[in-house]
Amino acid sequence: MRVAGRVGLDPMDRGRGSAHDTCTAAAPKPLLNPDPTTLMKRTALILIALTSLAVIGCNKQKAAIDAKTDATKDAINGRKDSVEAAAEDALKQTDANAKVNKANIEAANARVQADLDAEKQKADATAAAEKAKVDAANK
Repeated sequence: MRVAGRVGLDPMDRGRGSAHDTCTAAAPKPLLNPDPTTLMKRTALILIALTSLAVIGCNKQKAAIDAKTDATKDAINGRKDSVEAAAEDALKQTDANAKVNKANIEAANARVQADLDAEKQKADATAAAEKAKVDAANK
């Protein structure tokens, strides 16, 4: 017995058909003129497939953007590290230069002090010699 497009056996109709007929699926429906249910199922599947493709495409674009952002951040971090290393080197060099400058200043100070001490001793010697002349002239 055929009911609404399906092949099956009427429980009252025994003896017609074989056991194989009860296990078979419905006959394929024509593609050109499908019923509304099949059309909606196909439309829903097509929409799901297109949505999936769009989401996958968006995810690939987002992944590419993330990769570009990560590469940019890595490059910036590399530059920051090199700037920091250069600053540390400059500080070390400045400290070394400061020590050299301090040593030069201390050496110059010691030299000037020695010159002043020598001038003081010379002045004392000159004064002593003049006093000796005066004492010798007065005697």
